[in-house]
Amino acid sequence: MDKQQAKAIEDAWSKESIMAVEINIIERMIGCRTVEAVEAAISYAWFLRLSGLDNDNYPLFLRLLEVENHWVIDSLIEDKDPFLLLSSIHPNNYLILNSYRLLTNWHPGGIYPKTLAIILGVLQAAYSSPKDGYRIYNASINDVNNLGKHLNKELGQDDANNRCILDILDRFGSLTGTSESAAIEQTARQANSIRTYFFDKRKKMEDVIPQVLLVKSDYIAKEIPPVQIFVD
Repeated sequence: MDKQQAKAIEDAWSKESIMAVEINIIERMIGCRTVEAVEAAISYAWFLRLSGLDNDNYPLFLRLLEVENHWVIDSLIEDKDPFLLLSSIHPNNYLILNSYRLLTNWHPGGIYPKTLAIILGVLQAAYSSPKDGYRIYNASINDVNNLGKHLNKELGQDDANNRCILDILDRFGSLTGTSESAAIEQTARQANSIRTYFFDKRKKMEDVIPQVLLVKSDYIAKEIPPVQIFVD
């Protein structure tokens, strides 16, 4: 084979084109639309967990949280407290932005509670000091609404996810009257209003959060179960 022919073959399958195929296959796997994809995603999550979370690979953990299949999430978490899964990653704007993006994309009830707990753990850590949290990422009223929409009034404040959401909202609300920023003041007031409507049995959440955000879903109805599960 001469050099020109070899180059033509290499150009047909460059590293970039091969990588594009690999990414496409991984995206189909993470989509979990078939039994085979679900089982592969479970193994992928297991491999990521064993690899260990660090500052170089945490975006892959975030990407897996988009998987609407609780078997995959359980493989990623194993016996770890979901609220602490990403606790070793220092809060940053990418982490917080993507946490709000996931809260926005998910419908109430449309995501596995442990998956929601992972994101709530990120925000609880990020806003442990509300002012410091705002310096990293300026949460908006829309962000607060998409956080509050995941409150389940029927479960009450003893539910772990409800408690965490209420705690984060309380931290936002503590900024009322502490800033000259109109945006921060409005967000803080909205956080306090959502808490008030949650605790007041006479009030409905749709009167404080836009109705379109409160459309419910059921994560179980969308899942495809695996046939075989690898156990380590």
